[in-house]
Order: sequence, then structure tokens, then C-alpha cells
Amino acid sequence: MDDQEWFAEQMAQHRPRLRAVAYRLLGSLTEVDDALQEAWLRTTRADPALITNPAAWLTTLVGRVCIDMLRARQARREQLSATWEPLVSEYGDPEEATLHTDAVGIALLVVLDSLEPAERLAVVLHDMFGMPFEQVAVVVGRTPAATRQLASRARRRLREHAPQPRAGLPAQRRVVDAFLAAARAGDFDALLALLAPDVVFRSDHGRRARLAPALLTGARAVAARAADAGPRFARLCAPAMVNGVAGVVARDRSGKLVAVVGFTVHDDRIAAIDMVLDPDKLPAGPAASTLTGSFLAPGADDQDGG
Repeated sequence: MDDQEWFAEQMAQHRPRLRAVAYRLLGSLTEVDDALQEAWLRTTRADPALITNPAAWLTTLVGRVCIDMLRARQARREQLSATWEPLVSEYGDPEEATLHTDAVGIALLVVLDSLEPAERLAVVLHDMFGMPFEQVAVVVGRTPAATRQLASRARRRLREHAPQPRAGLPAQRRVVDAFLAAARAGDFDALLALLAPDVVFRSDHGRRARLAPALLTGARAVAARAADAGPRFARLCAPAMVNGVAGVVARDRSGKLVAVVGFTVHDDRIAAIDMVLDPDKLPAGPAASTLTGSFLAPGADDQDGG
């Protein structure tokens, strides 16, 4: 077996893990594939005889590719909207299902996307994939001590701004289904009872939309929006798993996917609603315009409402 055959075999064996690493770092399925392709090209400059742990070596290689991509993205940040893309299990791709491991919810991706590249790599590689700080330090170009500080700083941001589910999928599903039923009925009181007091709603319309990314905070603001516009939107929705947690997808009358919504459920209440309307990020292609008036797409005048 020659060197490239050996590398091809190792890449194939560890591909699910490498894609999961790249997705948590980049948040974009298109960029995940680009990162793995670039990592493959870089194997041509490596000597297999010097590699004692192929899994760790490939993870480090993909991490280096990803940090280069994150830094390039940061350099043009003013031209970009959020880059994360949702994973929807209804499409049934077994390889995509591996990316759902550990429930990387959209709320987490939103905060990860706001971190500095080195912070993001430190917390993802160490906390999510168990890579020792000594190895992470090589990827980010810092000392192990400095890398620990990066991860600690990122960890605090995640705890503050990215609530994680505290319920199993059946319990999440019950709460989300109840929310949709209340939205269809326009039942403000029922909606309010299902929302955490400090619930956060975020939506991403994409760079081509005229609306800015929307933010609503507080149960009354979100419930009011849902009671007002929810009946029309909820009729388009069907259950799905979105980034490892209970969510919904919405399709127009032609069957085209127009929205993906992920919910974070804490103690039988919804703590966060994250919605993607950006046609560039939807698996089924463009068509978000039909929902721009729904409660999941409030206008610019709703920024930071409470």
C-alpha cells in the first residue's frame, strides 16, 4: 500500500468524526466539505512513518485547516451574516446523522460563531472531542496554559448565552408539539405557559434579505408574536430533529422547504427558539419570502424587544 492509499483509508475510517469536528468549528456544511478536501490535499506533504496516532493527527490537521478558514472568514466579517447551517434529520442521510451526536443545537452554534477562532477551536477540540490542551495548543499556535485560558473564556460565554437542553427527546417533542398547537390556536396564555420567562427568539434571514437578523426576548414578547402570526405559520410546520434536538420544518404549498426551527427545552419550557429563513442555508434551496411576515420573522422594529 502506497502513502496516498494509506491516507485514503485513514480518511475514510475517521471521516464521520472529522466531519463532526469541522461542523462544530465551521457551522457550514459546504465549508465542512471544503475543509476535508483541503485536509486531504495536505496529506500529500506528510510522511505516514511519523504518524503514530492517525485519528489524533487527522483531527489536528482538520483543526488547522478550520482555523485558517475561520480567520479568513473573520477578515471579511463585515460582509457576512451568521454562517451556521441547520442539520435536519428528516433527510435521512446516515452520514449527516453522525453530526447530530451530542446535540449541537443551533443556540450553541450561534454563540460559537461569535467567538474568536482560537477560542472556538480550544473549546470545541478540548471540551467536545477530548483533545488534550497540549495538542490543541499546536493547532491554535499558543502555549498549553494560554490555550486553557482560551477554552475557559469560551466556556463562560457558552454557559451564559447558549442554553443546552435539559430534557430527553420525547419530552422536548411534547413541549414543541404543544407550542405548535397553541400557536395554531393563537392561544396567548397557553403559549406563555410553555415559554421560559427569559426565552430568546432569534432568526436569520440571510444576506440577501432586507430584514436584519431578528431578536425577541422575554416570554410575553415571543408569546404575543406567536399568538398574532403563529396560526398561519404553524399550519406549514412538521416535526423534525434539528441539530440533535426537537424542532420543526416549514414547507410552502409546493412542498419547498422555507424554514427550519430549533427549540431548546429546559424543565418543560422553551428557553430558546432559533430559526433559519436564509435560503442559502436551507437544505431544499431558496424560498423564504413567504414567511417574512410570520412571528418567526419579525421586522427590524422588533430588535431587542422584551
